[in-house]
Amino acid sequence: MADAWWSVLALPVMLVVAACVAAGFDALLGASAAYGPAGSVRVWGTRAATPLREARRLLGQPARRTKAADTALVRVGTALLPTAALLAGAVLPLGFTAVSDPGVGIVWFNAMEALAWAAVWLTGWGPNAALSMIGGYRFLALGLAYELPHMFALTTAGLGAGSLRVGEVVAAQEGLWFAVWMPVAFAVYLLSALAMAFWGPFDQPVGADAAQGAAAELSGVDRLVFFGGRWLLLVVAAAFSVPLFLGGGHGPLLPAWAWTVVKTAAVLALLIGVRRALPTLRLDRFMGLAWMVLLPLVLLQALAVSVVVVLR
Repeated sequence: MADAWWSVLALPVMLVVAACVAAGFDALLGASAAYGPAGSVRVWGTRAATPLREARRLLGQPARRTKAADTALVRVGTALLPTAALLAGAVLPLGFTAVSDPGVGIVWFNAMEALAWAAVWLTGWGPNAALSMIGGYRFLALGLAYELPHMFALTTAGLGAGSLRVGEVVAAQEGLWFAVWMPVAFAVYLLSALAMAFWGPFDQPVGADAAQGAAAELSGVDRLVFFGGRWLLLVVAAAFSVPLFLGGGHGPLLPAWAWTVVKTAAVLALLIGVRRALPTLRLDRFMGLAWMVLLPLVLLQALAVSVVVVLR
């Protein structure tokens, strides 16, 4: 019982720390891009602390409200985003132990993403302003495009293990990681993880062309909670790829929890790097790609996995 309570208390702290470290790493990449390798050495310390300084500034910034804004919707939306990320993280195993390992853990994770949909939509709708509403609609359009390929990628991992329990998916990869023989599902999951956190090429819901869209009217604590929730969502999405496709805590020499941390850090670094490697995609083009390419590919992958499981 004590271990269970420790896990419940430690999980939010670990995810928040990981989000802060990821934000600092993103700031370092920005410094390197702006000043080059030589110049970045002089500014790395300053740039790495940028997220903390911004958090302190937002904590002291007074809230700004538009005319006829629905403040309750804005507050619910901003608070719901980090809440959804933390609840999704409840089924994440650190090594081989999670806060909760229900029989439908994969379904639980996917359901928490639906809360993120609602969170961004409410945040965009609540201010009663055109640009924030555009951001909310953009996230709905993005969600409609990525959700089905994402859902089938999750299902493919469950098919390989014969279970929707995350712990059993990890146990099924003791000999061979699912990423090796389910590469399409793994790639689709990573793309949808970026879209789930509206990150990198899928940042249209907070795009600069719409003055940051869903976040256009946010200020102070509301803005801090919203973007903090986005970082948490990115961290959780990266971490969930480890038990699904990268063998969880399986690995030589290091303890299981260390392998989970190392693999999560590698995936998270990849997702953060994509932000500067790929341009923002137009929503209509991504929707066409998702429906005409990604969905058929991941369905074929699921079919191939099903055949292998039946024959085995």
